[in-house]
Amino acid sequence: MYYSYLETPIGPLLLAGTVDELNVVGFSAGTKARGQDADWERYDAPFRSAKRQLTEYFEGTRQKFDLNIVPDATPFQSQVLEALQEIPYGETRSYKDIAVAVGNPKAVRAVGTANGNNPIPIIIPCHRVIGSDGSLTGFGGGLDTKRFLLALESDHVGLFT
Repeated sequence: MYYSYLETPIGPLLLAGTVDELNVVGFSAGTKARGQDADWERYDAPFRSAKRQLTEYFEGTRQKFDLNIVPDATPFQSQVLEALQEIPYGETRSYKDIAVAVGNPKAVRAVGTANGNNPIPIIIPCHRVIGSDGSLTGFGGGLDTKRFLLALESDHVGLFT
């Protein structure tokens, strides 16, 4: 597995994968902070497109990503991750909404777990999931990061139609 880092307004992000696919985006802080594994090799070239697109996202000029992402996930987690990618930029959904979207309305806690284990946050927008009462709930990069991402999108929604 190769890795690289990108400096962002929310701190350095770890990018990891192969020469053809992105498998991991890791926060430098928060409950899901992630660094490179000891057997990974630093190699920046495969992540040029991901870095450019993430930079554009943070600049407010990109709302959708066009990357070959391959998250390591169970079949249920994959369903949840696919549903997350359907949440429009600048909008939020509840965990219940996602449970309904994957065809299992009673699986709210399982959706929360799958959402919390998203290996490619931001690109797979788990930050767009909130409590059914509108509250911000846990986020692997920390609630300040979640607030930042939601505010960033709110500030730029509707600029590209």
